[in-house]
Amino acid sequence: MKKLIFILFAISIFPIASFAQSGTGFGIKGGLNYNANGDYFNSVGANAKNPDRNVGYHLGLFGKFGNQIYFKPEIVYTTTKSDYDDDSFKMQKIDAPLLVGLKVLGPISVFGGPSLQYILDTEFDGVAIDDVENDFSVGLNFGIGLNFDKVGVDLRYERGFSDNEATFLNNNGIGSGRLDTRPDQLILSLSLLL
Repeated sequence: MKKLIFILFAISIFPIASFAQSGTGFGIKGGLNYNANGDYFNSVGANAKNPDRNVGYHLGLFGKFGNQIYFKPEIVYTTTKSDYDDDSFKMQKIDAPLLVGLKVLGPISVFGGPSLQYILDTEFDGVAIDDVENDFSVGLNFGIGLNFDKVGVDLRYERGFSDNEATFLNNNGIGSGRLDTRPDQLILSLSLLL
């Protein structure tokens, strides 16, 4: 059911653009993520390892509706990678932030809102993880943007709210570990309003 709601949301974003007014429409965006995905917990021991941050990327589409106060829904394909000592966790997901923004001074605006996330694929050191607790989770985005006519640049912070863990077996098949898959990232985007 959650997957159906997510897909219907994604399909409904872009027909709204037909109601466009000045300063509104839809466009494309892309950029870099400086991210880490939660913590790695070894089930055998009590020690938690914090991940090293890595650079990932994102590409997507967005709608923008309104001028001084605006609504900006997005649908974005995102890849992330986090390093844990000698191991790496990679994730591919679809993000759908539902942002509300406010122009504060000239081209500067601030924005924030929930982000719906659907995990497409995960991998921990070459081992596919099939048992992520929830493919669908919710997070929060907030940030600041600069918009010059049709070109925009924004910097935002994203944090996952929903507890979501993956369990995996060690490479030798003995013992297991848990990985918190919630995102914790800075996102730098370049956008073009079409």
